[in-house]
Amino acid sequence: MPDFTNSSTKSPKLLEQVRYALRTKHYALSTEKTYIDWIRQYILYHNKRHPREMGAKEIQIFLSYLAVKRHVAASTQNQALCAIVFLYKHVLKIDPGDFSDKLIWAQRPERLPEVYTPEEAQAMLNNLKGVYWIMGILMYGAGLRLMECLRLRVKDIDFNYKKITVRDGKGEKDRVTMLPEIAIDAIQTQLQSVKKVHEKDVQDGFGSVEMPYALAKKYPNADKEWGWHYVFPASHISTDPRSGIKRRHHLYETTMQRAVKKAKRAAGIHKHASCHTFRHSFATHLLEAGYDIRTVQELLGHADVSTTMIYTHVLNKGGMAVRSPADSLQNKHDLQLDTFLKETPLALQKQFLEIVNNRYKGDFTAALSAFLNFHGKR
Repeated sequence: MPDFTNSSTKSPKLLEQVRYALRTKHYALSTEKTYIDWIRQYILYHNKRHPREMGAKEIQIFLSYLAVKRHVAASTQNQALCAIVFLYKHVLKIDPGDFSDKLIWAQRPERLPEVYTPEEAQAMLNNLKGVYWIMGILMYGAGLRLMECLRLRVKDIDFNYKKITVRDGKGEKDRVTMLPEIAIDAIQTQLQSVKKVHEKDVQDGFGSVEMPYALAKKYPNADKEWGWHYVFPASHISTDPRSGIKRRHHLYETTMQRAVKKAKRAAGIHKHASCHTFRHSFATHLLEAGYDIRTVQELLGHADVSTTMIYTHVLNKGGMAVRSPADSLQNKHDLQLDTFLKETPLALQKQFLEIVNNRYKGDFTAALSAFLNFHGKR
């Protein structure tokens, strides 16, 4: 590879070197695009100065600008920081120095994850159809992230042991989670359909699939084997932006995101929810069912149990478990009704309940007052 680290090199050459380094380290294509965009913004902000001529001071100024002037979220600022640090450490081979002391950090809000109730989860799934229903079931029933679901390969699903192996998940870690029994028939039908598409692609001179890392060289013919193909392939063949090979990729994430948005609207759910809400709900509902938090941590693939602990918020009652005075009023109301009915003959009980439901629309106080007044006069 040519040496692009010389300060006379133009920006596009430097960005090509960044792209090469990212691919060498097996970063996702989406991360590659994001990092290159941040590095480009960093260079343009400093009037196209070469990063080699800049350092901690310029990094601190740019990141502080993002927080103060552009009001970006803390996660966005951190993303820009990671991109710039990658440039200096892995491309320019320069220590960027310590700039954290004077850096203005974007405030990270302490937000709790949005969670569907079991009824809402059911309503969402009822409004997802076809492959979108299967993906919804896997995100809610197995705790998969959206991209983990889309990247599932045929060989990763074990119907006999009812398990799913998630390959190269967040943090490049593998993990095993359960295969929901409710989804087995639908997945098997989906695989039968996908296999026909695969066989047709092979006949047409295509049929290969992207292989992770260097496996394409190690196993030259594996990219056409059935087991390596995606469970949720795209509807058309496209050109791989990295290799230039025409092949069938997996479904694009926006297709599922649109389906979930449409299902949420049809279900009448107004929460700020997304595909990831299924995963939040998976963890929360398991904890509500009494499963050990360490088990849930393992199923989610969290490195630290403190990350899983956030889902325990729904297990606490609102207001730090303080009982609302309104709930006491409701209980007193029920006690009055219970006492009244015990002291009233059965015939009058039935008459009274009919009056409460029909004439007073459930207003116990008004009905009781009128009822006692009526019988007192008689």
